[in-house]
Amino acid sequence: MGEFSGWHWMIVLVFLAAYAAIFMVPIWRILNKAGYSGAWSFLTWVPLVNLVCLWVFAFSSWPVERRQGPQ
Repeated sequence: MGEFSGWHWMIVLVFLAAYAAIFMVPIWRILNKAGYSGAWSFLTWVPLVNLVCLWVFAFSSWPVERRQGPQ
């Protein structure tokens, strides 16, 4: 009862893959369109850091906006 079976690890991998497909891929694309590196999406795995990054990205001026100039 104390050890995990192979089925347990397969289920864990399925959930991790689903998380990556549902959250990380769209966040990666959004960050790329905003002018940031998509690699910032890896911070969605870190609790509380992901919330701080969300607020920073939401209220900072994006590189795409800086390139276009004021409107």
